[in-house]
Amino acid sequence: MTPEQLERFRRMLEEQQKELQASKETARLSTRPEDLDQAVIGRLSRIDAMQMQAMTLEQQRRRDIQLQRIRGALTRMQNGEYGLCVGCEEEIALRRLETDPAAPLCIACASRQERQ
Repeated sequence: MTPEQLERFRRMLEEQQKELQASKETARLSTRPEDLDQAVIGRLSRIDAMQMQAMTLEQQRRRDIQLQRIRGALTRMQNGEYGLCVGCEEEIALRRLETDPAAPLCIACASRQERQ
């Protein structure tokens, strides 16, 4: 991988990280605990509120996982290991990194992991 390609991936990762952090902060500020007392809000509204809370929690979980993947990729860059599969230590295809610059695994290792 050329230094220019590495720098381009670093910029992509840092931009994604900024966007996810901003999204996380916006979500934190806009969410508040819901009063789920059925007597106060009614049964259907309570179900809707519970579903919204579950969806919000899932969005937070996915955002946190992606932030963790990005931090891992940036750490691998600092260590000179970026672009190498953490499973088999072979190079990850550039097309895969262009699609997902935080990808820690090559296609073969990712496929193997999904089957397990």
